[in-house]
Amino acid sequence: MSVKIRLTRIGRHKDAIYRVVVADSRFARDGRYVEQIGYYDPAKGEDSANINEELALKWLLRGAQPSDSIRTLFNRKGIMEKYAKAKKEAK
Repeated sequence: MSVKIRLTRIGRHKDAIYRVVVADSRFARDGRYVEQIGYYDPAKGEDSANINEELALKWLLRGAQPSDSIRTLFNRKGIMEKYAKAKKEAK
């Protein structure tokens, strides 16, 4: 099972809001997911993204692969730096 951290779309027509979810890569984009770890409203900008860092780090350390857009959000929030530090300490 390949687990991904990715965006799933919710919201009205032409007014998208996204959930940040952990899902099996074989599931549909807006289909079933394992856990919701946050949300993101692009109209308010990347700083308004609300992501639970503990859950994000838990899933990254378990081997979940972030999508490109999620990797960008995580970099801006500093989660990828914390992930690299935690991974280095685990060795």
